[in-house]
Amino acid sequence: MAPSASASTREEEEEEQQQLEEERFVPSHHPSAPPDELFDISTTVDPSYVISLIRKLLPLDARNDDNTEIRGSNCNDEVVSSSNDKCKGMEIVDDFSKSDFQGEDEEDSGRGGENARVSAGEEVWEECGCVLWDLAANQTHAELMVQNLILEVLLANLMVTQSVRVTEICLGIMGNLACHEVPMKHMVSTNGLISVIVDQLFLDDTQCLGEACRLLSLGLQGSECRIWAEALQSEHILSRILWVTENTLNPQLIEKSVGLLLAMLESQKEVEHILLLPLMKLGLATVLVNLLAFEMSKLTNERIPERYSVLDVILRALEALCVLDGYSQEICSNKEFFQLVCDLIKFPDKVEVSNSCVTAGVIIANILSDVSDLASDLSQDLPFLQGLFDIFPFTSDELEARCALWSIIARLLVRVQEDEMSASSLRQYVFILSSKADLIEDDLFDHQFDENKENESLATCGRISNARTFALRRIISILNKWNSLKDSVEEKHVMEEHANDENIHRLLDCCHKYTVFK
Repeated sequence: MAPSASASTREEEEEEQQQLEEERFVPSHHPSAPPDELFDISTTVDPSYVISLIRKLLPLDARNDDNTEIRGSNCNDEVVSSSNDKCKGMEIVDDFSKSDFQGEDEEDSGRGGENARVSAGEEVWEECGCVLWDLAANQTHAELMVQNLILEVLLANLMVTQSVRVTEICLGIMGNLACHEVPMKHMVSTNGLISVIVDQLFLDDTQCLGEACRLLSLGLQGSECRIWAEALQSEHILSRILWVTENTLNPQLIEKSVGLLLAMLESQKEVEHILLLPLMKLGLATVLVNLLAFEMSKLTNERIPERYSVLDVILRALEALCVLDGYSQEICSNKEFFQLVCDLIKFPDKVEVSNSCVTAGVIIANILSDVSDLASDLSQDLPFLQGLFDIFPFTSDELEARCALWSIIARLLVRVQEDEMSASSLRQYVFILSSKADLIEDDLFDHQFDENKENESLATCGRISNARTFALRRIISILNKWNSLKDSVEEKHVMEEHANDENIHRLLDCCHKYTVFK
């Protein structure tokens, strides 16, 4: 009997130890949920722990008043709580709240002691808020949070806090919640929340502004985008967004504020109708061109890697503006803008800003389709032509970008009059084409069998569909003209210096094969 009793004792001890481990992360003053309220959620984080974190984020007034309800909250049967009384479940009953924020004796009423307690409470608030910020990135955790009134808690904080750190964390949590469909719908339906979020755009703190822009961008990209757009449509709000975008020196804030403008430009038609006209009247195009000029000066003079993503998002916003009916003419006719994107094509170290160079190519193709006369001057800009070919390696998975590059090349080469130019001028074109023979051959070889996919994509590219074939025929004509000049004795000394016969013949063969294949 002794061994059996010993085994029973060990089993009891193991069960007790396991129970202690399970209770380790759950405060003792949080009662366990009854069986009918157990969570049916697949997560590695205890839901009661998440709820305890939400409670610790309640503002000071709500913590000290047991009868206080969260402003705008809906205490109903859908709220998951660890207590039978679901409305009471939103009260703060954590030990730290009363010991940190509310003195228990007369000596604690001194200014120094009060500041220390508030500071300790702020540290706890920040720690809990940052944990929830991370957890909100997970869909299951995010849905659990909104079921337990985290949006009401965050709204209450935003309405009373004087701390920019608290504001940043509240906006950051909501930014992660907004990445999920169900929490986003809760945000839209929470009375007063969107207007309070918009109000944060008038803060002067960089981090808060960045998180506000990120959150608003997500709202404009969702199914409820019209509601978010209507909240932003007043002139003083749009003016504030443009002012922040143009005047901040912080690269991260520039990126997020331009990202907000990009979300407006790429959102659904109804958002375009609400926001785009007032934005254009307030100088959107000028702001974006000025930002591009600033980033290009940084790129050419300083080469700061953290600014590369800023350049990219600015160009994406300008690209979006270039294709909007009724608004593209203003930006496409901007000579400074056109010169800036052409300069980017000629930038020598393209690997560092490859995405931006690809976007610049697409922008130039769009501009030339509207203002074809610009191609005349570009056809004589040989570094620009060379830069176009250098972008091909970065477009292997971007069919539309490849179409744009071939469209530009075709527009340039059609203006090359090889029969009328001098041998020295022709030699410069031949030198560029022969030096880029490998890039041209690789592009043709890698994509000669994706015609079905290409034709499907080119339905949106209009006249670009035959641009590559036309460009290749122009290359053949230019190279043939050069070869014919080799029989001219008086011109041989001009050719011997630069011409690469092997590359020329290889490029001619490749172009012939592709045009025949077509």
